[in-house]
Amino acid sequence: MTETDLPLGLMLCRQAGWNQIESDWRRFLAMEPEGCFVAEMDGLPVATTTTCIFGPVAWIAMVLVERSARRRGIATALLTHALHFLDEQGARTVRLDATAAGQPVYEKLGFVPEYVLTRYEGIARRINAALPVAGMTADLLDELVAFDRRMTGTQREKMLTRLFEESPEAMRVVRRGPQLEGYATVRRGENATQIGPCSATAYAGPSLLADALSRHAGRPVSIDIPRDNAGAMQIAETAGLKAQRHFTRMHRGDPVADCVEAIWAASGPEKG
Repeated sequence: MTETDLPLGLMLCRQAGWNQIESDWRRFLAMEPEGCFVAEMDGLPVATTTTCIFGPVAWIAMVLVERSARRRGIATALLTHALHFLDEQGARTVRLDATAAGQPVYEKLGFVPEYVLTRYEGIARRINAALPVAGMTADLLDELVAFDRRMTGTQREKMLTRLFEESPEAMRVVRRGPQLEGYATVRRGENATQIGPCSATAYAGPSLLADALSRHAGRPVSIDIPRDNAGAMQIAETAGLKAQRHFTRMHRGDPVADCVEAIWAASGPEKG
């Protein structure tokens, strides 16, 4: 996949009703330029997938097939190609967030379920943050990346740095004395503002989530929350959001020791 394929990716997103916009696709290409792929049928591009490598942990996402080309094995062929690429790069773990329709395909390729996330959507209502939430600054990036790695078990520096550089004003943090207790960011989408990632302790998570929702009160928002984080789901419901659908987080290879209770908002199915 190259920049010339961006219209294809956007067309497939609109056809599927997905939220990603051009800046998302450009981010995918920037983070893994050799690891984003297009499938052709009869000489015409009809499908996409992306990968992203964070050291030994990799993600597969954006498996999209044009409506008229579905049920012909194209998604499986793309996934097999992407897995071969990741194996060649030395990835010991490959993760993804599967829809109900996609999960059987992934299971046939060796993926096993980890836990379920629920997507909440709706027009956000303002709710109070109990703690002061501050803007993010560049000098905190190393500390934020280290904190996120402890929470997620993954070195996501290139993604977090890219998100901060794209929208520094969107990233917010909570500190307790000199200690970083968590962060949250948001990004614009076609259908709604995507809240996440938000990694935080139990001390900071409720305030970071409340702050992100309140700053987008009166507008459509979308947030993916692990079902094991009951506090985050309660905040989403208090803000007026409704559960819309579920994803199953899956992996192939070594399991990753992430702290599910510290995930107050996932990045979205494309990056965990």
